[in-house]
This record gives sequence, structure tokens and C-alpha cells, in this order.
Amino acid sequence: MTAEVGPRRRSDARDNRERILAVARLAFATEGLDVPLREIARRAEVGAATLYRHFATKDALLSEAFAEQMETCSAIVAEGLATPDPWQGFRLVVERLMELHALDRGFARVFTSRLPEAVFAADRDRTLRMLLELVGRAKKAGPLRRDFVIEDLSLALMANEGIRAESPATRVAASRRFAALMLQSFMADPVAAPLPPPVRLPLTRA
Repeated sequence: MTAEVGPRRRSDARDNRERILAVARLAFATEGLDVPLREIARRAEVGAATLYRHFATKDALLSEAFAEQMETCSAIVAEGLATPDPWQGFRLVVERLMELHALDRGFARVFTSRLPEAVFAADRDRTLRMLLELVGRAKKAGPLRRDFVIEDLSLALMANEGIRAESPATRVAASRRFAALMLQSFMADPVAAPLPPPVRLPLTRA
């Protein structure tokens, strides 16, 4: 009986950790990063002490919760960089990142902020280097305006994170139209191409 206690405790600890992460991912994706840790512990049906035993700080929880999204983000930028036409590669990255961020409100803020201790810090830095290389190629090829800076994309992503809609499909549709508007503004010689259909969004009361 005593010999089983150690493995059982380790199994319980793993289960608690995975449950905390699952709850945190859902909460951060749908409600943003302001969800308190104690609320996450309550939803995960663990005590606050248990949560802090696994994740000593909120940054530690954030870094674990968004590691998978960061891998997806890196893959998107790598695909854009591998696209023969630099502008089309840049376009792919903007559209896909905005769609990803529209579905996950929390990741948009994590991606545009600095968490030096994050488990995905190396992935994020590598992704940024690839993105800067893609931007340089798109400028050299001509379509991307010469005064574009990476902070312009960060601003667009932060604005995109603010989309509020009743369903994920509506958020994605609104994000696609916003991405098209941003891409036109990023062009050296904008072309008045048709935009994706408009989406009715709820107005927020002051």
C-alpha cells in the first residue's frame, strides 16, 4: 500500500497540472489575460496553493499555456519565409497571424509583450528574426512600403485582439476584413482590391 503512494501522488500532480493548464488556456483565450490565478484555481478545482506549487508566477503559467500557440506562430512565419514571392509570404503571415490571434485573445497580448522567462522565448526570438528577414525581402521586392517597421504589425495585431463578436466564426470573418485593410495600408503602391464581406459587430457602451 505504502509503495503505491509515491506513484499515485505523482499521477495526481500531473493531472492537476494538466487541468490547470487546460482551464488557463480556455480562460486566457476567451477572456484575455486579466483572469486572476485564484479564479483559474477555482475553475480547475484545485487550491490556490496547488496552483502556485506548479506555477509560482502568472508569467510562468502564461509561458506554459501559450507554448503550443508559439510553435504554431513560428510555423506560420517559416511558411511565409519559404514562399517564393516575398509579398505573398508576408501576406500569408499577416492573414494567418491575425486569424490565430482573433481566436485567442490572450496569445495576441503575450506575443506582442516580453516574457524573458517564458519557455517559448527562444521560439519567439527565432520567429522575430524570420519575420524581420521576410519584411526585408518584401521591401526589396517592392510591394511592401519602405517605411514599414515591425511595430506596425504589432499595432495591427493588438488592434485585431480587440475584436468582440458572439462566435469564433464571426471574429475570424471580422479579422480577415481587418487584415485586408492593413495589408493595403502596408503596400508601397496600394491597390484598391475588393475587401472581404463586412461583419456586424456589437457596439460597446461607454
